[in-house]
Amino acid sequence: MNPPRLTHVRVNVRNLAEAIRWYEDLLAVPASGHWPDDRPTYAHFELGPVRFAIAEFTPAPTGARFNFEVDDVDGWWARLTEQTDIVEPLFSTPYGTRKFTIRDPDGNELGFVQA
Repeated sequence: MNPPRLTHVRVNVRNLAEAIRWYEDLLAVPASGHWPDDRPTYAHFELGPVRFAIAEFTPAPTGARFNFEVDDVDGWWARLTEQTDIVEPLFSTPYGTRKFTIRDPDGNELGFVQA
């Protein structure tokens, strides 16, 4: 298996609208990728090869999420399933990827995604 490539970092926020305004002002880049369309709880900022995202949770969990792009998500799933805390089991997303998410010992979420 090839090593994973960091492609996405997400921080958790309590109020998406306030956080969007704050990060747009801070980064001088408009938020994009608002999801879901009917009541967004997620937005991201295109900042080069790594996407920076914010997601609303109440209460906001501690830690952050880091997504790694991999060539063989099923292989990574088989390798990591038994030794980690699963946040999201392997599934196909509505936007054409397959992914799963685990939690590290400190509560940070690590997503493994195949495009």
